[in-house]
Amino acid sequence: MKLKSILLRYYPPGIMLEYEKGGEVKTKSIDLLDLSASKHLLLLLFLLSFSTDVKALVDEIHKAEPLITASRMDQVRILVERLQKKLRQYNDHQFYLFKVLRAHILPLTNVALNKSGSCFITGSYDRTCKLWETASGEELHTLQGHRNVVYAIAFNNPYGDKIATGSFDKTCKLWSVETGKCYHTFRGHTAEIVCLSFNPQSTLVATGSMDRTAKLWDIQSGDELFTLTGHSAEIISLSFNTAGNRIITGSFDHTVSVWDSETGRRLHTLSGHCAEISSALFNWDCSLILTSSMDKTCRLWDATNGKCLATLTGHDDEILDSCFDFPGKLIATASADGTARVFCAATRKCITKLEGHEGEISKISFNPQGSRLLTGSSDTTARIWDALTGQCLQVLEGHTDEIFSCAFNYQGNIVITGSKDNTCRIWR
Repeated sequence: MKLKSILLRYYPPGIMLEYEKGGEVKTKSIDLLDLSASKHLLLLLFLLSFSTDVKALVDEIHKAEPLITASRMDQVRILVERLQKKLRQYNDHQFYLFKVLRAHILPLTNVALNKSGSCFITGSYDRTCKLWETASGEELHTLQGHRNVVYAIAFNNPYGDKIATGSFDKTCKLWSVETGKCYHTFRGHTAEIVCLSFNPQSTLVATGSMDRTAKLWDIQSGDELFTLTGHSAEIISLSFNTAGNRIITGSFDHTVSVWDSETGRRLHTLSGHCAEISSALFNWDCSLILTSSMDKTCRLWDATNGKCLATLTGHDDEILDSCFDFPGKLIATASADGTARVFCAATRKCITKLEGHEGEISKISFNPQGSRLLTGSSDTTARIWDALTGQCLQVLEGHTDEIFSCAFNYQGNIVITGSKDNTCRIWR
């Protein structure tokens, strides 16, 4: 094997190796947080620190990876220092209100950013989706054609050249970001579409519906590939894994199903929750599934065999949202009890509790660096928290009604919030 090049991956922190074997060029990744999986918090602090000597980490990389020879050590050290600088770049960032957009006449349903944060989209009861330029607040396109509420919206990140919209008119539409043209209208559901997702490879879009089914569609041809049947109630959540070969669907029937996205076959049914599912997603390396429920718990599952590994408890009311950090080492939960919690995925222990909101928390997400959490609440505020200590670092105020959507961009230096006051706010 001959090493050709070494590339840096910022989130989750890692190094990509391009090498030649048997005449073929191949790639492999070194996930830095996996080198010391049990020491995740220490390593995160290590990467965010201003004064840490990186030699110990470079030595560990050298020991773990035969392709990294002694002659490559200086190159790896430079890359790790660059990574360290990038990860701490926005660690002390204070957000300010950049723009307020009164996007639609009728209420908003959803807000989503593209990967870089240069554009975002809004869905509405006015039957349209609008594409906006973040820097100027200028409306780029109005995507018209649906005959009912546009409820579910998404970019095909990381590419960001296509948009999918799911509507109460039972259809999903695929659009061009550049021109606003509609490529395809996907027809087949018999009730409202309430969730959708692109696979990471941007070859498929999946839709989930109140008709108790999910469907997989080919982006190129516009054809329906599979209908995923088996749930006994509405599907309200779906998500692909990083590899794109698995998809999970969460339902009001209290279960989550794991499907092979290449055959449409159901592989596992995750049973154990005793109330409706609110969210379901894979971690980065596709080994774990996290589910949250109205039964006040989250559960962690083995993605390969569908076995429940742990039940995360502590909340006093329904869990409305949950997420992994990028490497999948930390878990955050948001509840109707007005608090959020952070758990270690390895030990399943609660690390910290986030207290301060005066209403239910409906959305939670990590910044890409994994050092900050963003929450949106019915108390009309969003908050930025230290993910390890639980300290509230900033309150984003100004909305006059419940915040139902909030997200970081890929770099973690832009936040967007969507509210029932019918405005979007961009924070920089």
